[in-house]
Amino acid sequence: MSIIIAGGGEFGFELAKELNKKFDITVIDKNEKLEEKYHQAGINFIAGNCTASQILTSAGIDQADYFVACTSSDEINIISCWTVKQLGSVDTICFVKRIEYIESLQSRNKLLSNFGLDYTIWPKKSLADALEKIVSVPAAIDVEVFVQGKVKLFEYLIKNSTPIADKPLKECNFPDNCIIVGVTRDDELHIPDGNTILKPGDKAIFMGTDDALKALSEKYFEKKKHKKTVTIIGGGTVGYMLATKLEKMNMDTWMIEQDEERCEFLANKLRKTLILKGDGTDIELLQSEQIGQAEVLVSVTDNDEKNLLCSLLGKQLGVSKVLTRVDKTANLKVFEKVGIDVALSPKSSSINELINIVTVSDIDLLAIVDSGRGEVLEVIVSENFEDTCIKDLNMPHKAIIGAVIRSKKVIVPRGNSVIQPSDRLIVFTTKEASTRIMDYFEKIEILDEIKAN
Repeated sequence: MSIIIAGGGEFGFELAKELNKKFDITVIDKNEKLEEKYHQAGINFIAGNCTASQILTSAGIDQADYFVACTSSDEINIISCWTVKQLGSVDTICFVKRIEYIESLQSRNKLLSNFGLDYTIWPKKSLADALEKIVSVPAAIDVEVFVQGKVKLFEYLIKNSTPIADKPLKECNFPDNCIIVGVTRDDELHIPDGNTILKPGDKAIFMGTDDALKALSEKYFEKKKHKKTVTIIGGGTVGYMLATKLEKMNMDTWMIEQDEERCEFLANKLRKTLILKGDGTDIELLQSEQIGQAEVLVSVTDNDEKNLLCSLLGKQLGVSKVLTRVDKTANLKVFEKVGIDVALSPKSSSINELINIVTVSDIDLLAIVDSGRGEVLEVIVSENFEDTCIKDLNMPHKAIIGAVIRSKKVIVPRGNSVIQPSDRLIVFTTKEASTRIMDYFEKIEILDEIKAN
């Protein structure tokens, strides 16, 4: 599949690198100095104006499956998508940052077709959606949803007090219909087996059905049942969208915002959220309002340094789980190393959203997890496949089948489980092994076709 990306800046480069493992990628940017950077990464690059018909044509727009506009200018993104539609029937994906454009486009569906926009991605909304999923699950530091909610992925930090710490996995007695698919230790992701022993500080990744994962959480990770309280620092667009979602989930939500005019807006719009005017780095304010008693603190200002300080103060005051917005990708690992439970960026959240849009083949990349260390793939088994036990598949190392979708049924498999023709497999693997796993299943599909003929 061929994808053309307009915009070769930091975000475009991250996106191109992620997609280049599986798709034929060409990047267009007017900055000629970027050409060497893309050349070294093995990615096609064309210097030029992405709104110009001749540049788009030279990039192969007539043969492309998707056109992704992610320059720093909303206007250029919209115009380039419109131009692409004049040249053919390529599906367009437009990144938009300014709320006034989002509101206009989403409130008038006709505008979307007039401007040639098949999909719009708003990074701040992608971030708010990702934060909502994680806040909704007690103790989890990451949550992903697949197959319309039939299969979920929960990630947990193993602590000294966690009942399964220092035990071999084969002795942990996890609920039926869930399986541990990954363990991260010292910044390295491992695919576990029955002899793996979870250590405090590890991050354990589980996959399974919703009911099974809830039972897992209640058995090993939830301290006590009570109504969840959430403090949001930053009443901007992300904070406002998140608070709106949490109100619908009946969570007690407090919000700290420094700007008085913005506080008035929030107080008028958010009927169930307590709005506090103040600075999220003011330790006296945090102590006087007993912020340390909140189960979750989410810092989503537009300043990485402030978010880090607010998060560390929340940790110091005793908040159980701290989630932080990080705009600079280079800061993500730094935030994790200093003890922040979850660091998310609008960029990484929107990349996951885009991946879900472009997955159309028999082997799809569903999600990137654990700060890019792991990937979740969906494999559709050939109709000509012969029934085979998982233990006999001889899959490459560093991969595990987390779920099998058969008709409308979800099966969380074991070694003796049988894979059948037309099954959908949800496969968890490391980033390094992802290409080998894709090649493995593609080879099986080719062999099945040969046998059938």
